[in-house]
Amino acid sequence: MISGKTVVAGVAGRPVAHSLSPLLHNAWLAAGGIDGVYVAFAPDAHGFERFANGMRGGAIRGVNVTVPFKQAALRVADRATPRAQAAGAANVLLFEPDGRTLADNTDGQGLLSAFAVQAPVWRADAGPVMVLGAGGAARGAVAALLEHGTPRVFVINRTLRTAEILAEAMGPRVSALPFNHAAGVLRDATAVINATTVGLNDEGELDIALSLTRETAVVMDMVYKPLETVLLRQARSLGRPTVDGLEMLLGQARPAFEMFYGQPTPVDVDARSLALKALTP
Repeated sequence: MISGKTVVAGVAGRPVAHSLSPLLHNAWLAAGGIDGVYVAFAPDAHGFERFANGMRGGAIRGVNVTVPFKQAALRVADRATPRAQAAGAANVLLFEPDGRTLADNTDGQGLLSAFAVQAPVWRADAGPVMVLGAGGAARGAVAALLEHGTPRVFVINRTLRTAEILAEAMGPRVSALPFNHAAGVLRDATAVINATTVGLNDEGELDIALSLTRETAVVMDMVYKPLETVLLRQARSLGRPTVDGLEMLLGQARPAFEMFYGQPTPVDVDARSLALKALTP
């Protein structure tokens, strides 16, 4: 039921039709008996600032932000949490009644939560990690890894300069490399994390030689549609432990839900099973 007091939040991205966030958040709202609704927004590719500024003053409570708007979300905010500042990107915007906007980033929480659930033996401080991609999702991942003691992070990106800009912003423990220099890093990496959209809807394939990795190296893909991407299929065929993007989605969504609606997610909702059902053709 929609009332005069309904709290509205949502997710902003382009594309966004594939997002499971509305399904998850609305299930949590229903289970918690919360007067709220969660919807999807697809701002113009070059119009995110206009979109975000139009929400100021409490028209809606806030939005999760996904590709390609995470860095733009940080720029448009009046203030940002330390983790959003460290990441140089935001995946949550809160619109305050006084017209100000707060940026936050829960991607790092989601990433580490997913590893804790699906690869509990892995430790962030155990050795170097390779991150594929240099966009907003990669920035959140790198910031979280550094915060939790990862000694070296290697950012691999097709456009090297974009990776170099990320590395320069993150500090001396982060290095940028082109794809054709990834082999040496793969041999020592404790984890390989895909923070690109390559593999979404089974489109495209990453040219990464996972066979060079250690047997214990964890392979993680932030893409969750399909749940088992080409990258994860390759990893499993080699016997590598894997972490999927759905678990990260759940991990970053829970703290965002509490920011929007002032209550934690209800424990009696099996959110993963709900999402898996939606992902099944």
